Amino acid sequence: MVGKAEYLERLYRNVKRFRSARIGEKVEGSSPPSVFIGRYGYPKVEIGPLIPLIRGDTREMDFPEMWLPSGKQAVDIAEFRLQLIRGKKTVDVRDQSRTTELVREIALSEKPAEVEATLTRAPVGGFFHEDVSPFGPSAPLKELHVDAGKWDPYLEKAYHDTDWRAKDVMVELYDSGIPVSSLQRALSVGAFGLERNRKLVPTRWSITAVDSTLSDTLLDEVRTLPQLEEFEVYQAFGLNNRFLVLLSPGMWRYESIEAFFPQIIGDKLEIFGDYEEFEGRKTYALIGGCYYSARLACAEKMLQKKRQAGVLILREVYEGYIPLGVWNVREHMRQALQTEPARFESWQAALQYALTQLRLPLGVWNEHSHTLAERATQTSLRSFL
Repeated sequence: MVGKAEYLERLYRNVKRFRSARIGEKVEGSSPPSVFIGRYGYPKVEIGPLIPLIRGDTREMDFPEMWLPSGKQAVDIAEFRLQLIRGKKTVDVRDQSRTTELVREIALSEKPAEVEATLTRAPVGGFFHEDVSPFGPSAPLKELHVDAGKWDPYLEKAYHDTDWRAKDVMVELYDSGIPVSSLQRALSVGAFGLERNRKLVPTRWSITAVDSTLSDTLLDEVRTLPQLEEFEVYQAFGLNNRFLVLLSPGMWRYESIEAFFPQIIGDKLEIFGDYEEFEGRKTYALIGGCYYSARLACAEKMLQKKRQAGVLILREVYEGYIPLGVWNVREHMRQALQTEPARFESWQAALQYALTQLRLPLGVWNEHSHTLAERATQTSLRSFL
């Protein structure tokens, strides 16, 4: 099965209708705080701040946990994210230069950091990706000045404790209420882990690493819980996505299927998915970071309910969709799972209800879902008993 990344490349090239900020070689503003670490050329990577041309409280510009509750639409998010100008400098992932120190100061800042940057030329372009939030034009850094103020005390403690394993740091800070997006940003600038292991982590990788690590840890406990006793269906709609979540009695198992409607990626419907059984998976999911962001939201819900269950996610992506990052999946899943579910006594009743909320018929989902195929086989076998 082909992963969706190569198909999405076509989508990114077509998202051209938003205007990025236009500026010369001098950039000044209050970074939300926000930084970006590229992945191309690894272990050489491009690092640098994301800077808006405004001063003041800009935290919302890089705080995805706030975007759905505040009613932001896809166009709103794309437009304010494209006002973030990226300065960039190529360094090794173990670099300890002054530029790397300043980028780290921004990432760990408790409040927006005052940043002044001189670029080698006027910035150009703009960036969209399914895993990472968009940002505006980029240019190489010539000079960088930062007044980050006070660091977040939890992140500062983690940074200075060089004997604290990265996984343990992330779990403890998460349990302390640090937002997932803050953990992802801190991990990307090498703020966590044993001193000998610390290095810069591309932003795209750090996002998935945090979602995966946290969900793996939560699921260790989930697998010990009693099983759910009835079938439940949750749903959410937003940013031209519809999410249906079916929970079924049984041991933990998980599958996520995404259907991109025609004229989004290409001229026809494109469907991608992946799954895991009770013991989890050993390889990277074909659908990428969305798999892990949704899994984290599901693990959180299981612990909240003090139950384990089988999980099937059916996501439909409609016309007008804009790639805004995997936070879109995580936060919509969190939103869906905090609503009151529809409850049913049988799998068939739950599935039939879910299908009334979706555009695609059962036959299409059956062709791409391990869970649905297995359920159909079990139903057929019962008829002979």
